[in-house]
Amino acid sequence: MTRKSQFPMRKPLSAAISSTLAKQVLGSGALLLSLQPGLVMAQSAAPAAEAVGTAATAEMLSSVIVTGTRRSGLKAVDSASPIQVLDSGSLERTGPPDLIQAIAQNIPSFTAQAFGGDTANLTLSARLRGLSPNDTLVLINGKRRHTTGNLAVLGGPYQGGAAADLNFIPVAAIDHIEVLQDGAAAQYGTDAIAGVVNIILKSASSGGSLTATGGQYFDEGGKTGGAALNYGMKLLDKGFINLTAETRYHGHSDRGGIDPRVIEPGRLASYPTMKLVPGYPYVNHISGDAAYHLSLLSANTGYQIDNDTEFYANATFGKKKADAFENYRLPNRLPKIYPNGFSPRETIDETDFGVSFGAKGVVAEWNWDLSATYGKDKDQIGVIDSGNVSLFNDTGSTPTDFHAGAFIASQFTTNLDISREFNVGMAGPLSVAFGLERRTDTYEIGAGDPASRYKEGSQSYPGFLLTDAGLHSRNSSALYGDVAGSPIAGLKLDAALRYEKFSDFGDTTVGKLTGRYDFTPAFALRSTLSTGFRAPTMAEQYYSATNVSPTSAFVQLAPNSPGAALVGVNGLKPEKSDNYSLGVVLHPEPKTTLTIDAYQISIKDRIVGSGSLYGSGGSVNSPAVVAAIKANGNVLDPTVTQTGINIFSNAVNTRTRGLEAVLSFGQNYGALGNVDWSVSAMYNTTKVTKVNNAPKQLLPQTLLDQTAIADLETASPKYRVNFGALWKSGPWTVNLRESIYGPSSSYGTEDGGEYFKTTISTKAITDLDVSYAITKKLTVTLGANNLFNKYPDKINPGLLKAERDALDNAAVTIYPSSSPIGINGGYYYARLAYQF
Repeated sequence: MTRKSQFPMRKPLSAAISSTLAKQVLGSGALLLSLQPGLVMAQSAAPAAEAVGTAATAEMLSSVIVTGTRRSGLKAVDSASPIQVLDSGSLERTGPPDLIQAIAQNIPSFTAQAFGGDTANLTLSARLRGLSPNDTLVLINGKRRHTTGNLAVLGGPYQGGAAADLNFIPVAAIDHIEVLQDGAAAQYGTDAIAGVVNIILKSASSGGSLTATGGQYFDEGGKTGGAALNYGMKLLDKGFINLTAETRYHGHSDRGGIDPRVIEPGRLASYPTMKLVPGYPYVNHISGDAAYHLSLLSANTGYQIDNDTEFYANATFGKKKADAFENYRLPNRLPKIYPNGFSPRETIDETDFGVSFGAKGVVAEWNWDLSATYGKDKDQIGVIDSGNVSLFNDTGSTPTDFHAGAFIASQFTTNLDISREFNVGMAGPLSVAFGLERRTDTYEIGAGDPASRYKEGSQSYPGFLLTDAGLHSRNSSALYGDVAGSPIAGLKLDAALRYEKFSDFGDTTVGKLTGRYDFTPAFALRSTLSTGFRAPTMAEQYYSATNVSPTSAFVQLAPNSPGAALVGVNGLKPEKSDNYSLGVVLHPEPKTTLTIDAYQISIKDRIVGSGSLYGSGGSVNSPAVVAAIKANGNVLDPTVTQTGINIFSNAVNTRTRGLEAVLSFGQNYGALGNVDWSVSAMYNTTKVTKVNNAPKQLLPQTLLDQTAIADLETASPKYRVNFGALWKSGPWTVNLRESIYGPSSSYGTEDGGEYFKTTISTKAITDLDVSYAITKKLTVTLGANNLFNKYPDKINPGLLKAERDALDNAAVTIYPSSSPIGINGGYYYARLAYQF
């Protein structure tokens, strides 16, 4: 997608095993099959777990994991697939109380979105191993987490993301996180192509903590304040309940340049009142953080019914209100209402909740676990400080605030998991697990109010049309089986198989084989082979809207719409993947662990967003695009100079190759204290191995332009290395992390003609967190993320010049939105924590 269409409102700142038996079982209910020797309800054969962050201690490595294995009692250090473990301390020592950023700062393969276009700026996301956010599965206590309703629709490396919103999980409620960096579709679901993030909630039955934090960016903006309370107590005589409440606020930031429209002499002569706008000529605030206020509640509980049966449940509730600046509108748009011009803002009023409950126990040596999980995310989208120009011209009046519509996503999942270990004369017990799953997903777009969708609609974000609106649903059923064992001493083998049937995409069978052999206590080899199958998200299938800027209007077509058919796109197919990995585990000394894993992930028919497909105003235009817009029922702003469409399609095959390494060791320096040292690194490249033929209706345009290809291949850092040291001595704790981000690049264009390459060179970022325990219970902390206030390289000067010459508001964006280090510079904070 071109730079313009990425942000039409520029912001400154197989296993094909067709089992008749499985199909019969699935036909009556819901099921899933995976055969793997170490799968556990939320997990399967042993993924090697390494503790990461600067808290990479031997204690974390020896902790028992549940992700990636259905075998009980497996330790992170002994797993057969790469798993990294983050304890609560690592999450808390990351500055702003933001879970996405906390994970991203500690795990190099997990990258966080720093800035999004339109409503994506209100719901930032993350991705694992350079793949789509939709390819990573999120679990809470081993149970599938529902996804957000807010789709990242505009271009960039996170385009199409509609995964679980991690920031609705209170950081204070988390005991630890297990990140499985391996294909796990056969173990957890056919969308776990990149891996799994399993969040384990606190279960303490006494004590708690109270934390307050505040901070802001060094160069102003982003003022942040937050408070969190966690409290555990007994539930009658045999249970516990752990409660968390958290609230935080984050303010706007602005890192944009000058909008060329407001300094052009002719326009200044016509609209001299623009100089009266505060901050002139920096009047366009689109390139920066959204402001938000987020309030969260969570509960985790369990009760021992008898010696063999336990009840458990957890729930989260969140409320977020946020707004983001859109492009400044000149005084000529609505002079009688806004004589000096105006800056519309997009808003979101979001309610998110999830609940999971069940019972587990033992009957005749068989372990069983029956659960149900429901989640829903509702996003009310609004536009404020705006107006509808056509409505005003036709009627003499217009609202300034609009309800633009709503996104609603829900998910209901039921699971039955059964497992048992048998002694069959091998070096270790044979673990057998199997289970069923039934899932229902819904996705709904609600229409905007009449004023928001009248003709071209409200400025900056038109309301959703009646033709955009609709309720859609999907059912899936699955059956899995897993077998794991140790035929001889030192050898662990695991096989998993999963059969899944979708109401709209037919059925599939995926599998996984895992093996590990410990040659000596100091050296082991491990490897995995797996296949995956990801059905398109409901949002990718059905999202439809109009994306506008002061000078352009692009329609996002649903892939299965009549308009899409006119440009040669007839719906979406599932992605299919193959995943291979090979690694070593070394223990050169008692308190030292080194793991190195190489992997390859091949995805066929990968679902990606198109580039900008022009109907008018581009260097090349296609009549079919104009016809598609009309067929979709859109009325575009007659004053814009460029029109076109964007669309999701199975446009490419890709191959991702990478290497991940984790080294951790601890040292005691006597009177000088203890230091936990860690080094974690990743190398990752993605190659587009095939571009599917462009529909003839679009020629000579193609579905993917240089910008869209770069979003897949080069927009993420080629490598990243974290060096960490956690020093403790008496009341002092110092956490120091140096993160080196390798080069990345992207392309942009003014009109689809000439493309300009923007390169972000290698950057080294320093994070520092210094704590002092005033008493055994009270601790004060001062810290900084990006201590030396570094910024990414700026947008290619050639592209900025082309945009300025065209008087394009896109020139406001002077820092690339794909920057892995963000666009705001250093963040400095203070934290006060009380343990009770």
